[in-house]
Amino acid sequence: MKLAILTSPNQWFCDFTERFSIELGGAHIFENHNDISEPYDVVFILSYHRIVGNSFLSKNKHNIVIHASDLPLGKGWAPLFWQVLEGSSKITFSMFEATEGVDDGPIYMQQELILNGLELNNELRVKQAEIQMKMCKAFVDNYSIYNEPRRQIGNETFYSKRNASDSELDINKTIREQFNLLRIVDNEEYPAFFRIDGKKFVIKIYSENS
Repeated sequence: MKLAILTSPNQWFCDFTERFSIELGGAHIFENHNDISEPYDVVFILSYHRIVGNSFLSKNKHNIVIHASDLPLGKGWAPLFWQVLEGSSKITFSMFEATEGVDDGPIYMQQELILNGLELNNELRVKQAEIQMKMCKAFVDNYSIYNEPRRQIGNETFYSKRNASDSELDINKTIREQFNLLRIVDNEEYPAFFRIDGKKFVIKIYSENS
């Protein structure tokens, strides 16, 4: 089976692509879909932030995306972090065939990630990568079981894009009340912060043994 991995440069999943390629038996890695000139049996599109049209999708037998929600619920941006913020400890990951629509392709498989409620951003990313790689490997190793997708059923919901302003803490709430927000902030890109009398203060969070 001819395999490729497509991910955007400087994104969180880049830390895992080399290992993932090896686990898939040497899958080719690309950071721009325009660089993929030949057809593949499967292109795993993970943490890729460019629009991909049918002219590309039609070249490959499968173009697979994994989204951290129970589709059609939770389409859109940062579904894992939004659900952690909502207090969820059980996250459903959906593997589906990419289309030109927003997270609306037919689903191949779903698996659940159980969180302990204490993971911070970097730990959440590791667990996200692990389950995504596990699902992709299962698809390849058990192709006869998973190659027939089912269409999405039910009402869809959407998450909006998170930005730096979403990391603001409320000084009138306790740390416990805002711990889930502290779990999902990125200490470098969008750290937690609060304001007092118009002045901004930045907070960075680490677990003791990290």
